[in-house]
Amino acid sequence: MQITNGRQSWSANQSVPRHRHDQAYVAVVLSGGYEECGSGGRFRVGPGDVLLHAAFDAHLDRFLNKGAQILNLVVAGLAPSFSVGHVGDPDAIVRAAELDPAEAGARLREQLRETKHALDDWPDILAHDLLYKPDCRLDSWARAHDLAAETLSRGFGKVFGITPASFRVEVRARHAFALITGSDAPLVSIAAATGFADQAHMSRATRALTGSPPRTWRRSNPFKTAGAKVD
Repeated sequence: MQITNGRQSWSANQSVPRHRHDQAYVAVVLSGGYEECGSGGRFRVGPGDVLLHAAFDAHLDRFLNKGAQILNLVVAGLAPSFSVGHVGDPDAIVRAAELDPAEAGARLREQLRETKHALDDWPDILAHDLLYKPDCRLDSWARAHDLAAETLSRGFGKVFGITPASFRVEVRARHAFALITGSDAPLVSIAAATGFADQAHMSRATRALTGSPPRTWRRSNPFKTAGAKVD
């Protein structure tokens, strides 16, 4: 899904099903608030908060009883190292965006500060562990938190719109994609390093995430993998 720079208005209690954008962009909350559950976790945001999305992130949105006004902005060269931040003067960014999106991006960079968020319940904690603990096993995690496997899958899916197993595959695919496009490591080594059973499994997951297999991304980057088998 393509992103267009500009404001969006969402009505109270509206929801947007899980979807994916192929561009990196930011969403600056101007008024109201909403909950976003996506590739970086679950965030509840209000005025001045900024959600940062990397390319090929996916998320769903649930708007609260006041709805929300948002400024979507594609910021060239922005490679977010965090998923949610805050700006002190969102109106200045809006005014700049009306004249020059590049200037709006510069204003955002000047103001943006990372926001730490709390993990409120077990779906939040599980998403965090899947993101930052590559060896997280779902069966062991469920036992440690006294949850049945069915409860784990159903409860996580209700919040995030995706099963925890599928969420974990997407996490691994994003890590693999970063290495495919940002290094000259052999694809088979990337597959092993990112937790896939083999290179073919990684190739399928990368294609599902980005729409193209690893060899296509390697051709479009200066890094090459000589002699690597690619599906």
